[in-house]
Parts: sequence; structure tokens; C-alpha cells
Amino acid sequence: MNDLDVLHVFCAPDGTHGNALGVVRDAPRTYPGQDARQARARELGFSETVFVDDPERGVLDIYTPTFRLPFAGHPLVGAAWLLDIEVLELAVGEIFARQDGEFTWITARAEWAPARTLQQYATAAEVDALPAPPPGEGWLYAWAWEDEAAGRVRARAFPRRDDGIDEDEATGAAALLLTAQLGRALNIRQGKGSQLLTAPGPDGLIELGGRVRFGAQV
Repeated sequence: MNDLDVLHVFCAPDGTHGNALGVVRDAPRTYPGQDARQARARELGFSETVFVDDPERGVLDIYTPTFRLPFAGHPLVGAAWLLDIEVLELAVGEIFARQDGEFTWITARAEWAPARTLQQYATAAEVDALPAPPPGEGWLYAWAWEDEAAGRVRARAFPRRDDGIDEDEATGAAALLLTAQLGRALNIRQGKGSQLLTAPGPDGLIELGGRVRFGAQV
């Protein structure tokens, strides 16, 4: 079994871009404790690394380079694609997943996502012009309409948490928050060209989907 799979999640239609994700499949054997997992996530330097505690039940543990997360979007979409399972188990609850052609979808709630500042700009060009990171503190999700009628959004994400990640290429949790705020399905172009799709459902549930591809196996 591979010690580490590197995926790219929320790729563009041509397979480029996407947010890099480290997936450790045999986590109880290779990294049995939180300290070891945090050290490995810091060493890898991805925006998130996911540790698989049970591949059949989909039990996962997610880390940034500096702390553990109860929920994150791109690790769950990537893990659902890699493990090819329909249910993922996190502390927040069960996450249902499905495959639909080239897209992998998860169903989640916006309230599971960590808080972010969602700041709207007048044009996509203003979002493009932002430095990485912009001045200020706290997680910033900068967005503007590319085509409001069609639900097309231009977005960039800046963690601003001093962990080496100046800009997050594709942020599923922020996409959930923006979808909940706007109350409509979105087609988001984030970072250098990643694509995230969302679709609100009943009872506060939101589907989040994108393309996934292999980056490397170690």
C-alpha cells in the first residue's frame, strides 16, 4: 500500500489546476497519533492532508500544516474519489458522496465549515488584482460575479494564518458558505483556474462537486 497519495481536487475541465491533497491511507499503522499526523502534515506543506483511519467505513482525520480540522471540502471530495465509497465519517457527522461522470460530489452543511470572511468585489478583475495575501488578518474569501445570471463566480482564498499557504487554490468549505449565503447553485472559478460546483438541496444540505486526478504515489 502507498504511504502517500497526492491528488489534485477541483481540477479545471482540461484536468489542470486543482488543490493538491495528501492522502495517507494506512494512517493507524504509519501515523497512529495526532502529534505524528500534525508533524507529517506540516512536513508535506499542503493546505490539507487527510489520514484514513478506516478505508471501508470512510473514517478520516484532516490536518492543515498547523492544526486539525473537523471538516474541509477538498479533502473529502478527494478521499471519496480515491476510496470510491459512498459515506465518509467525520466528527461532524456522515458525509454522503457520489460519482457522476467526471465529477465527485459530497453532501454537507455550511455550518460545518470553519468561519471565513466572504468579501464581494465589484468585478472579477478586482479579485484577480489582489496581492497574495492581501493585507489584514483572518481567513478571506474574495469573490465577484463573472456572470450573475448563470451563477458563475470568480474567487480567490487567502488563509492568512502564517503557515506557508499564502493562497488556497480551491476551497470547498468557503464554496459551501458562499452557496448558503447566496441561496443558489454556483460554478466557481478559483485560484489559477480550479473549478468548484455547488447545488443547494433540502433541509440546509448542499452538494459540492469537482474533478479529481492523481498527482503522485509515494
